[in-house]
Amino acid sequence: MHVSELISRKLMSPRPISRRRWLGGAASLAALAAADITGCATPPPQNRFPELTYAHLGKIRLDVSQISIVTEYKSPFAPPNIEQDMPVLPEKAMRRWAADRLVATGTPGHTAQFVITDAKVIDTKLAKTPGLRGVFTTDQSDRYDTSFAARIVVQPDPGNFGHAQATASATRAQTVPEGITVNEREKVWFDLVEATMNDLNAELERQIREHMGLFLR
Repeated sequence: MHVSELISRKLMSPRPISRRRWLGGAASLAALAAADITGCATPPPQNRFPELTYAHLGKIRLDVSQISIVTEYKSPFAPPNIEQDMPVLPEKAMRRWAADRLVATGTPGHTAQFVITDAKVIDTKLAKTPGLRGVFTTDQSDRYDTSFAARIVVQPDPGNFGHAQATASATRAQTVPEGITVNEREKVWFDLVEATMNDLNAELERQIREHMGLFLR
């Protein structure tokens, strides 16, 4: 029986009701109403994002016996930086790229290093339309700027002073309107990291072909 029906029957009852009984019944009905409202107010489902992987793009085979992954970038973990809040951490995506794509194929003593030099996302608060006009205007409230960069260094054996290096960077920007939901904001963040990583992948491929040809197999 719905709460509204219970209330209706209480009001239409022909029998006199004492003040104590009436107060007790009202409290019970209020509790039922609160439970009914709570049951209906279910939170929206949280976003589930796929893991960003890069093995499907093919292997980059380097004539080295070992590849290490190093992070030089140090996040402040404080505004305006928000990379720590991303559904997929930029640094993690870049490490996954290196693990999926770079393969050591051989010559003992030759080593390679994938170095993450930048993996930041900056949140810039945007100015709102002032005055009465602003009440009727949906402004863009935030701009998110990504900045990813990495280098790959191949170092031959200690007796050989030659080395090769490929450096690449990628940036993107995206604004969002005020009033955006948490789920919508996280979707924007995920798409932004994915798009920036795609740009970085293309630039790394180009730089590797141009500067590391002698170490490709």
